[in-house]
Amino acid sequence: MNFEALLELTGAMPCFDLPLLVQAFDDRRETIRVQLSRWMTQGKVIGLRRGMYALAERYRRTPLIPAALAQHLYPPSYLSGLWALGFYDMIPERVVWLTSVTPRVPRRFENPFGVFDYRNIKQVCFFGSRLAAYGGTEIWVADPEKALLDHWHLTAGEWTVERLAEMRYQNSGRVQESKLRDYGARFRSMRLDRAVQRWLTLAAEDEKGSVTL
Repeated sequence: MNFEALLELTGAMPCFDLPLLVQAFDDRRETIRVQLSRWMTQGKVIGLRRGMYALAERYRRTPLIPAALAQHLYPPSYLSGLWALGFYDMIPERVVWLTSVTPRVPRRFENPFGVFDYRNIKQVCFFGSRLAAYGGTEIWVADPEKALLDHWHLTAGEWTVERLAEMRYQNSGRVQESKLRDYGARFRSMRLDRAVQRWLTLAAEDEKGSVTL
């Protein structure tokens, strides 16, 4: 495998993995790994995590969007929690740290494109995501209702009215009450049931102009 062959195969891809190269070329797996390591040293290839790579920007014919990369680094997963709430403009801050949920063991990766945090949820709670347009590509992201629930579920402690108010939620109209209740019930968690009811109460008061989420 030479670099020209690698460019021809992967130049239009945002990222690629070692199994793809092993299948595409006749070289032994370890030989390919060593060559990739050399190209990383030369700045031609970027390591994303063990076994996954991207071409340096000057060689890539397609942009690499960190939010889109998240779903490739550790599938199956989708963006959720604070990042997704920022995506929907439901909290005042934009979150750089890319938080995803997965039924697999939790992992965390750092590379030149950012910090990618994967939080574990049970398989029965791995639902409620969709493809959304983002930065000229598509990303897998939680529905607004699921982003709330995942954040509450993965953050320890009781979600009191005061704690919810401190989050300064906004654009609560993006959340469908029936879907939030339905999704919440599937967690089978009394703590989440209480959080749902309190959030809905705050949202209703916010619509009347008596309180700011």
